[in-house]
Amino acid sequence: MSNPHKRLVAWQKGMDLVEKVYEVSKNLPRDEIYGLTSQLRRAAVSVPSNIAEGAAGRSPGQFRNHLSVAIGSLNELATQIEIVRRIGYLSASVVAETEALIDECLAVTYGLRKSLN
Repeated sequence: MSNPHKRLVAWQKGMDLVEKVYEVSKNLPRDEIYGLTSQLRRAAVSVPSNIAEGAAGRSPGQFRNHLSVAIGSLNELATQIEIVRRIGYLSASVVAETEALIDECLAVTYGLRKSLN
């Protein structure tokens, strides 16, 4: 069985983002394991998961809906990274790297969704 979603740049960037979020969330305080750490990871995992699920769908409309969910998760993640920055849990450079990756993911996912119109 093939996995056509793996050829999508949006999915590939989403997977890169998952790795980054898992890496940086290891540095959050232990008491955040069920709070921000868990929320960050769930939002990140949602991105490539929804892209893959949408790519396997039966119609462009279904795919667009899943891409919209992925975009929502990216915006949720951007907000959570801003919270982490404001609280001071991560360095400015780590936050900037993560935000840049989120922005890349948003750009390619928006582009993919637009291409389905």
